[in-house]
Amino acid sequence: MQTDTQTASPSFDVRRFLPRASDYDRRSVRFDVLAGITVAFVALPLALGFGVTSGAGATAGIVTAIVAGIVAAIFGGSNYQITGPTGAMTAVLLPIVAEHGPAALPLLGVGAGLILMVLGLAGVGRYVRFIPWPVVTGFTNGIAVIIFLQQLPAVLGVAAPRGERIVQISFETVATWLAAPGFLTILLALLTVAVMLAWGKVKQLAAVPGSMAALVLVTLVSLLPAFDAVPRIGAVPRSLPAPMLPDLSLLSDGVVDMARAALAIAVLAALESLLCAVVADGMTVGKRHDPDRELFGQGLGNIAAGLFGGLPSTAALARTAVNVRSGGRTRLSAIVHGLTLLVVILFLAPLAARVPLAVLGGILMVVAVRMVEREAASLIMRSTKSDAFVLLLTMVVTILFDLILAIEVGLVAAAVLFIVRISKMFTVDPVSLSGEPLGETAAPEAEEQPLDRKVVAYRVDGPIFFGAAERFIDQLLKVDTSIEVVVLRLRRVPVMDATGVTALQAIHDRLKRLGIALFVSGLQPQPKELLERMGVYQELVDDGVRMFATTEEALAAAR
Repeated sequence: MQTDTQTASPSFDVRRFLPRASDYDRRSVRFDVLAGITVAFVALPLALGFGVTSGAGATAGIVTAIVAGIVAAIFGGSNYQITGPTGAMTAVLLPIVAEHGPAALPLLGVGAGLILMVLGLAGVGRYVRFIPWPVVTGFTNGIAVIIFLQQLPAVLGVAAPRGERIVQISFETVATWLAAPGFLTILLALLTVAVMLAWGKVKQLAAVPGSMAALVLVTLVSLLPAFDAVPRIGAVPRSLPAPMLPDLSLLSDGVVDMARAALAIAVLAALESLLCAVVADGMTVGKRHDPDRELFGQGLGNIAAGLFGGLPSTAALARTAVNVRSGGRTRLSAIVHGLTLLVVILFLAPLAARVPLAVLGGILMVVAVRMVEREAASLIMRSTKSDAFVLLLTMVVTILFDLILAIEVGLVAAAVLFIVRISKMFTVDPVSLSGEPLGETAAPEAEEQPLDRKVVAYRVDGPIFFGAAERFIDQLLKVDTSIEVVVLRLRRVPVMDATGVTALQAIHDRLKRLGIALFVSGLQPQPKELLERMGVYQELVDDGVRMFATTEEALAAAR
């Protein structure tokens, strides 16, 4: 069994990133084929919808699902991932399309793919586990709100206003509709939602995805003469476009801006794909995903999609979950999903052209509502105030600004609050020479019989780092000037940083000026190694600081 621990090996072996026979299992072919076909019918309306929502068109969405889905499955690091256009990626692409136009997306997809491949080869994939849960949940729920709002133009039957901020676009969309209200597209969207909800409640119909059923049934309703004027997808080609290099002339718009956009796409693709892989692992029992190979595969998938004129892509959580629940066992199911979509456009493209945009909007609204992680958000809101704050902050920034900024802000906020929390756990307590804490619970003789009242011991508990160094200094500088020896018990200090080392030096310098000797006991490996590496350990020893393995030895020396 290959685990994440194995993938974290520092040795580099390019063979890790290449397809291998062990990726497949002959005994699972039947299950993988059935699962792949099932996922394809779930993916079809989503690929069409996200293609339209991104501004690049339905063709770009379906091409992305086919090309990126197959390539990422072959080269990726998960047995269960289904790759294609997603709502999170669409949320990032909208402002890019507004600024550079849809023609920039293939170029950005290739650029992002190259970045992802470099990240995979560099072994960055394993670090995604350090993203806090409140950040991920706030990010996911913010994306769900964005996807829902993105469907308003299609559902209300008005042209989507240009702009980068989804809230502003939504207000303008509603204002445009109010100026000339129409209800045919709203009716189609409501019918779509109703069919999806009702379909899921009938167990006998579970074999057919509710989104696919709604797509077909409501599209048939829309062929009635009353709906002739509703906006539709339009022409869908009956074959894949020929591969070609993206338009490099777009780099004249600003290489730095395009590079930043490609980096934002790559970061989002990495985060969403790896988080999706973690969820898929949790739904299965067996081989774990290889995060670095997954990034490499997603990079190749984005490059391939870009060459065929598709959108930047990432692993799709909803489709991956359907794959697992449908019995998919190897990456063959994802390949079959792509091939099934290819067959659909080869033979059913004229029918797809008749699908109303309002139907796709209704489907994606239901998907958005189902994306909201209510239970996770409820648990976080009931946990600590800092976690609740991080969740809400990440979600608000995601909706009002952009997704990459939301992740950055969320990580920074989580880190700052974590530092504050850890710093509060740091304590410096005076203890009697018998080792008991001084205070109300200490025995009277413990307070009354220090060694001739010339020795004081302090127990330091917790990491000495920049968040706690100031309190460390303040507490130790309150020593009575009549004291001759200060014993620092550092057995409970597992970690020290450069600021902590500086604080220890400052304490020693102050005590030395007061004529007070400093004894240190129980120095742990990491603090000792850091002191030695910085050259401070020997300086302290040479300057009179005495180091002891135990507090008993330090007290014996004080006597």
